[in-house]
Amino acid sequence: MRHRLRDVGGTHGGLPLFALGLGMSAGGAYLLTNQVQVHSGYWGFWGDQTFGLTLLPLLFGIGFLFWNGRSGIGWILTGLGAVFIFAGILANMQIHFRSTTLFNTLVILTLLVGGLGLIARSLRPVGRG
Repeated sequence: MRHRLRDVGGTHGGLPLFALGLGMSAGGAYLLTNQVQVHSGYWGFWGDQTFGLTLLPLLFGIGFLFWNGRSGIGWILTGLGAVFIFAGILANMQIHFRSTTLFNTLVILTLLVGGLGLIARSLRPVGRG
């Protein structure tokens, strides 16, 4: 049995539904993320305004790696420092959905969820009636 490009997921003729669903989902996801505002605030490690202290493990790790690229402690400090900074940034993000009309929200969510539904439907076999 030969498979053709039109036969997405092993189903007969699923490509048009898959492409439409992908486009709808991508458009809905773009519009949804476009309505979100992200803010961050100041954060501290052991007190107010101590973000600079979280840079120390990363900087020491980088220093060790410049001294010896195979340094295990250098890789550990660099990795932990990067994770620590990333976690600190994520922990202090404030995410808000911007004001919009109910109609716009319904259109965005319908595009996103409807597109995902079409993608799932394109993977189901259909009769060759």
